[in-house]
Amino acid sequence: MTLQYTQVELLTLSGPEFRRVSTAPPRPPTEDEIPIIDLASIDKDLEARKSIASKIRTAAENTGFFYIENHGIPEEVIQNALSQAKAFFDQPIEKKQLASSKIQKNADGWHGLGTTQINKTETRDRKETFSLRYNPKNDPTISNPDPLSAKDDFAWETTNHLPGFHETTVEFYQRRLTLARKLIRIFALALDMPEDYFDAVTTTPGADGLYVHYPATPADKLEENNGDVDVGIGSHTDIQCVTLLWQDMSGGLQVLSGNDEWLDARPIPGTLVVNIGDFLQRLSNNRFKSTVHRVYNRQPTSRYSMPFFLGFNPDSVCKVVPSCADEAHPPLYGPISCGKWHRNRLELAHGKPISD
Repeated sequence: MTLQYTQVELLTLSGPEFRRVSTAPPRPPTEDEIPIIDLASIDKDLEARKSIASKIRTAAENTGFFYIENHGIPEEVIQNALSQAKAFFDQPIEKKQLASSKIQKNADGWHGLGTTQINKTETRDRKETFSLRYNPKNDPTISNPDPLSAKDDFAWETTNHLPGFHETTVEFYQRRLTLARKLIRIFALALDMPEDYFDAVTTTPGADGLYVHYPATPADKLEENNGDVDVGIGSHTDIQCVTLLWQDMSGGLQVLSGNDEWLDARPIPGTLVVNIGDFLQRLSNNRFKSTVHRVYNRQPTSRYSMPFFLGFNPDSVCKVVPSCADEAHPPLYGPISCGKWHRNRLELAHGKPISD
């Protein structure tokens, strides 16, 4: 059978980019395309971490997606967070509006259904989210945050009627932040740099932890034609350095392969999905791949996911990693502060200036 192709349009800071995409249904990935990498030895000696880094390097240079197992976040913590996410999204809309990002500071809080459209050539994103951005008050490495530099905290009193929501959400955020910092050290090794190369730019990182709810798709929509189902989140690449994703067993995450085919990044119990973001691709001089992906919830039940996005300190100016550039491979990108990069990309996505 001859494959047919269309294209997706992506907005970038240098203008629109177009990617060729097969019209065939998503297929399962091979073990090489989205491998499962065991992190059980991540806290052992340097040689053990270099072994992990070698596997992550291969994945990062290929599809840019991989699963991690034995990642150190207890299943009980994950399930508690999922229960809180469901409790939050199950509320009446007037209760969720109390925690709306429109009235909170630092863009924390609830973003309603259909309020985003990450890809302007596709439907609006059929999802709602609760987001928690980095705050020194929630950083387990900072015992006494400077009150002058600490950001305004999310107004947790707007969720006091949800028992345990505050404590569970912060604990899960902290666990993911700790894991992300360990992983970025592995990425430094994967780039042939000392493992502490990125330590100085992850002290107060741009790190966002989310709960995401994709509502059930009505039965008549499923019966009509799967192609008519609105996209849960449109075709895009992630902005920051590294994404950690917990997804429930609904399925729906699709990743564009190196052969321009959609891969079904199926949920695997006990794992998280990790993928490269645009900023890390930039720092690696395009050595590591930030890959297009999207989500469809083609289920008669809700889909839940909990992504975590790690960026670097907003005021840190970063450039292409020295090991990724030489006379034959000059830097493709100039230095830029992480905060400016993030703001510019968000403004592009939203079509308007974004305040800090």
